[in-house]
Amino acid sequence: MDLLSDTYFSIGAPSEGIYKELGSRFIALAYPVETEAEVKDLVSGLRKQYHDARHHCYAYRLGLGGTVSRASDDGEPSGSAGRPILGQLLSEDLSDVLVVVVRYFGGIKLGVPGLIRAYKTSTSDALAAAQRISKTAGAWYRIEFPYEAMQEVMSLVKDLGLPQRAQDFSTVCSMEVRVRLSLDADFLERIKNIPNFIFTKL
Repeated sequence: MDLLSDTYFSIGAPSEGIYKELGSRFIALAYPVETEAEVKDLVSGLRKQYHDARHHCYAYRLGLGGTVSRASDDGEPSGSAGRPILGQLLSEDLSDVLVVVVRYFGGIKLGVPGLIRAYKTSTSDALAAAQRISKTAGAWYRIEFPYEAMQEVMSLVKDLGLPQRAQDFSTVCSMEVRVRLSLDADFLERIKNIPNFIFTKL
């Protein structure tokens, strides 16, 4: 796998955008996320924070290629809110991002075209204000090995440039390493040759 094929774009920190039309306010809030549990917690928290708003519409994409995605109209006409929000994430080629648009109704109906424009524009505003970052798809492994294999293991870690954490070099040596997706097959092939090597994907 090409090294570039496991990279994708996300945002580095929360950002905000706003759109106003005919008294209605659309506050777009963009967040970096990695799991659906994070999405659930954020949406729940925003419903409480903006409890007096009429709608809390959202969309998100997760993972390399946005393999996990969802859009919610939260009571707005079907396809008028969640889909335009998701469309902006797609057009900006962003993943691991949640955008929630909080709507305060101004008393005048905007119609479906007006709603689509409002949700699209507010989302675009929030994403334009965001810091765009590059991420690499991969997974953490916990590895265990005898002390005699230390040199071989550290050589592997250095050769593949693996980030490390939670090192413990007592009786049985262990650490956690992050293997980028494009190097996964190489990593698994090379560890076959290390005696008494145990690994667990986290």
